[in-house]
Amino acid sequence: MPDVKNFEDRRFYGRRKGRPLRKGQQHLIDTLLPRLAITLPGEGKLDPKSLFSHKPAQVWLEIGFGGGEHLAEQARANRDVGLIGCEVFLNGIATLLAQVSASGCDNVRLHPEDARDLLDALPEASLDRVFLLFPDPWPKRRHADRRFIQPANLDLLARLMKPGAEFRVASDDPTYIGWALAHLTRHPAFAWTARGPADWRARTPDWPRTRYESKALREGRRPVFLRFTRR
Repeated sequence: MPDVKNFEDRRFYGRRKGRPLRKGQQHLIDTLLPRLAITLPGEGKLDPKSLFSHKPAQVWLEIGFGGGEHLAEQARANRDVGLIGCEVFLNGIATLLAQVSASGCDNVRLHPEDARDLLDALPEASLDRVFLLFPDPWPKRRHADRRFIQPANLDLLARLMKPGAEFRVASDDPTYIGWALAHLTRHPAFAWTARGPADWRARTPDWPRTRYESKALREGRRPVFLRFTRR
């Protein structure tokens, strides 16, 4: 059973809603989101492959999908993969729902709450790929404990990822980049795949661009794209 006490003690930082939704966006929230939203089990573990109408070959998870550009494109390009997206920002959820509706993809499921609650409910070695793209860097030192990449969360991901599964992290914030590299390179479960700067200064062809990358480039910041495998 998920740790109810842990859920109660856990605090979430960040926005849940921005500007008022347009009529069409609200319609998607009211009609499509209930069909795609994941219900966490009251006890036991949740088999992620059981969430989809057709059993997927793999399950990929995106933590904090923002506007959903990356998740939607991965779903379109990989119809045999089940994509799970976690996001609490209602406007971003509505934006993704519009893309899913337009594409007709049936391989997307959503957890519109704290990703850690979903992670607690998943069984060991159930994920084939995990994405953490341009997370809030919480740049102030006193807020460092709010960053997703923390030893406890990496321990949890290590438990949930299959051997050989890939963890992709992108950021344009120098502080967060250093933080992520420091924690991931010293974690015994993860191996950095980079052989040199060229391997992490550009996206691979199967890594769609997000609006956050485009914004960073417009403002003169150079993102990095880190890939780690589960040992």
